[in-house]
Amino acid sequence: MTAQAFILPPDPADRGRIADNLRAFVMQALPGKRLKVTVAEAKKRRSDEQNRALWGVAYKALTDATGNDAEDLHEFFLGEHFGWQVTNVMGQKRRTPLRRSSGLSTVEFAEFYNFIQRRAAEAGYYVPDPGE
Repeated sequence: MTAQAFILPPDPADRGRIADNLRAFVMQALPGKRLKVTVAEAKKRRSDEQNRALWGVAYKALTDATGNDAEDLHEFFLGEHFGWQVTNVMGQKRRTPLRRSSGLSTVEFAEFYNFIQRRAAEAGYYVPDPGE
């Protein structure tokens, strides 16, 4: 079964009706099974436009200017922005970003893009705004 979502409004007018609907929704997911329910804040994930701007504008400009591969740039900026984890692989130290970009909200993704612009500018490279 694929994941399903039931987003609750912050201040529902009819709490009883919503609670009944939520219970019915959850129980129909896997009838007859014990279920584990996790509650998390509903965040709007990054948009397709934001993703296209990251890869088609920011990383394109930096690839053209530096010759670095877009995937390498992505790993670098993720690590620089969210921090690095160092692991030992067969005696060699390897750095990986603590966080990936796939779960970023639209606001977090915009902050990440701004971070890339600032870091690139500090190194002498220009990254245009997505709408330029």
